[in-house]
Amino acid sequence: MEDSHYTIHFLPNDITVEIEPGKTVLDASYKGDLFINALCGGDGTCGKCKVILQSGKTQRRPSSHISVEEAEKGYVLACKTLIDDNLEVFIPEESRLDKSRILVGDNMLFSGSQAAINPGVEQFKHAPLINKIYLELPRPTMDDNMADYERLCQGISSETTISAEKLSIHLAVLKQLPALLRSSDWKITVTLANRCPLFEIIEVQPGDVSANNYGIAVDIGTTTVVAHLINLSTTETIDAEATYNSQIKYGDDYIQRIMYAAQNNAMEMMHEMLTEDVNHLISTLVKRNTLNIHNVNAVVCAGNTVMTHFLMGLDPTNIRKEPYLPVVNIIAPIRASEIDVRINSHGLLYTLPCVGAYVGGDISAGVLSIRLDKAEALSLLIDIGTNGEIVLGNKDWLVCCSASAGPSFEGSGISCGMRAAKGAIEKITITPDFDVMYKTIGDAPPSGICGSGLLECLANLVRSGVIDRTGNFQKGIKTERLRSTDNGQEFLLVDRKETAKKKDIIITQADIQNLIRSKAAIYSAISTLLESMGMDVESIEQVYLAGGFGSYLDAKSAVTIGMLPDIEIAKVHFVGNTSIIGAKMTLFSAEAHEVAKEIGTKMTYIDLMSNNKYMEEYVSANFLPHTNIEKFPSVAEELMVSKK
Repeated sequence: MEDSHYTIHFLPNDITVEIEPGKTVLDASYKGDLFINALCGGDGTCGKCKVILQSGKTQRRPSSHISVEEAEKGYVLACKTLIDDNLEVFIPEESRLDKSRILVGDNMLFSGSQAAINPGVEQFKHAPLINKIYLELPRPTMDDNMADYERLCQGISSETTISAEKLSIHLAVLKQLPALLRSSDWKITVTLANRCPLFEIIEVQPGDVSANNYGIAVDIGTTTVVAHLINLSTTETIDAEATYNSQIKYGDDYIQRIMYAAQNNAMEMMHEMLTEDVNHLISTLVKRNTLNIHNVNAVVCAGNTVMTHFLMGLDPTNIRKEPYLPVVNIIAPIRASEIDVRINSHGLLYTLPCVGAYVGGDISAGVLSIRLDKAEALSLLIDIGTNGEIVLGNKDWLVCCSASAGPSFEGSGISCGMRAAKGAIEKITITPDFDVMYKTIGDAPPSGICGSGLLECLANLVRSGVIDRTGNFQKGIKTERLRSTDNGQEFLLVDRKETAKKKDIIITQADIQNLIRSKAAIYSAISTLLESMGMDVESIEQVYLAGGFGSYLDAKSAVTIGMLPDIEIAKVHFVGNTSIIGAKMTLFSAEAHEVAKEIGTKMTYIDLMSNNKYMEEYVSANFLPHTNIEKFPSVAEELMVSKK
């Protein structure tokens, strides 16, 4: 083409983008702010980014993920289809990422943010990180000729417990101070930012505008970014919004993204993508609620260590290299504008403290939100997302680790796996006669099976006797659902007549082994933490499950497959997005922010990569539920009953 650009029209979104030759359809979709399911980051290995080419010429790389039937209908892999013409592309429902299933809100039992989820702990005092105070200062006279700034400091000290020695002022504000004080007849609103332990006067405004004080709490996940708009004066959560992390196109997990950034000199690009996601959410919330962005004075971000590094523009390369060191764990507040996060030009950005290379601020926020640091009972916090982070402890001590569970429970590497979206099977039951009953998200025709469905499927396969405890299909099973193919055996979950794509939904032997490896990583991490502290499963009194996947899984099935230890289900509590809850708590309370920093320094990080005990336990946990069935007496009884 003369202008060296092609036009790509995406349906059903009716979005058109222009893109240069040599790019893929997946590249074009991202340019149009369309999120296509590409769990492998565009490597062509997951086969989830299927789209239908309706017109135009392309160069297609062969893929085993496209069947003959699909090819005849125009299906291609978006990541392996090079643009060679103007195109019209239809994105089928099963390939779209559905934002409706992002865990946006708080735990349903906890709508505020000053107190912890744990009701037995005293709530934090409302004292936001950014505060606006209305002052009526005495006019100067010949007998009272104190300098303007000192007069301002005296007024602040008289209304707060902050001494003048702990106050500083932004130079630009100081320059404007004389004229503003006099034009406002010495009646002003001061915006004070907590810089821990000092305070900065970031703005002085005429009159009483103290009610116009807003903040944004952000959970920066590897897969999703969630933001809450907060009224700092009233402690009200006004609104919430979420999006997919734009970095997702460069890998489903953060290690892939570190490698991509290092190999392609793309650290700055990764930083900009993340800040633009945050800015998009802030802008959406502010516009939707008809606010002035100038009145957003603070942002608190909670994310894993790598996402925190990318957000701050820090190089995370050494996190994936021995001895696995981050640049920094606890970051002092910065001007939001320093990293191009767009709020009040003098507003501050705070991050929750990280603990180590693979346990970040999202987990510090989680511990804060349930006040695990104040718990009398020995408790477990398990945050299952793209990775699995685990904290064990109570008010006396806290140990933590990160389990490399892999993305299987997010659908990656699973034949019919998909992220939680409309049409995904989220609940499934297999009867003793091998009938399959299921429920999909949105009650739509099934398109695949998401994490909670995969977990229940694995549990039901072993309960019904379709597979044995090694995860292998049992010989002699009398059902047409179990069938042999060129790629090995598979079990039919849903016949193509019922599915959205008119394609069978199955689970294969390889799928089962992938899921077993993922659950084994979580269990063996828990087991390693317990042994490191000389504890056993019976010592655990409370288990808190957090994160997107953790909020939807069935606890009984998680025990059946051996992801969780054999504990009473009554001890398991689903606590939602504790990352966003903790971020909100620190926004509302400077005391909570200080406690979060204490939590970050209090937790002992145990590296599993070089832990021999972990590797031994991991091998033993690659059975259903475990090599040693005596560790799971309730499951042994359950399986015995199911055989009768």
